[in-house]
Amino acid sequence: MDLPLVPLGKPRGERADAKRNRLRLLATARRMMAEGGPESVTMDALAERAGLGKGTVFRRFGTRAGIFRALLEEEAVRFQELVLAGPPPLGPGAGPAERLVAYGRVRIGFLVDNLEVARAAMERDSRLPAVQVDMTFAHVRMLLRQADLGVRDPDSLAMQLAAALEGPLLLYVSSGRDAEAPGSEAGLRLADAWQDLVERLFRSGPK
Repeated sequence: MDLPLVPLGKPRGERADAKRNRLRLLATARRMMAEGGPESVTMDALAERAGLGKGTVFRRFGTRAGIFRALLEEEAVRFQELVLAGPPPLGPGAGPAERLVAYGRVRIGFLVDNLEVARAAMERDSRLPAVQVDMTFAHVRMLLRQADLGVRDPDSLAMQLAAALEGPLLLYVSSGRDAEAPGSEAGLRLADAWQDLVERLFRSGPK
């Protein structure tokens, strides 16, 4: 997925009224999705339901797809917080192999759970679903370096592993009928395959 790019640094400041409007619009969009699915969320309908001007919605999101990108970004920030400060093995406190397995499994679950939103977040001229967490590469690289597996190019390996958890994986998931529901069999198979890959990689490293 090609968005949202979750900042690793301090977020930009936001006026109090702008923040209130953003939270109000996102909460309204979530309610509309729960009632009628992503197709029920349009710029006009969101403005009317939230009791805000259409200009406010356009300034905040730009396009209809921008509404869904904002929803994904909010979820991605929560995911990032769990990775950086949550309980192990996803958060600190576990070994690199355990953390890498946990990251992939939770990340895949996140993608499957948000598949419909990701589809709605695609602009008309985009070919890839839009849910990228920019910490994936950095996090995988950090864990590989901690593990010191003796691979020739850990950075390139980290990039390949990170790519397996982003756009290509979403394209694969979205092509399967059984991937429509959270916790689907397809998602579990992908999570198991990720765990097999990581465990084999770590077994092949220096003893």
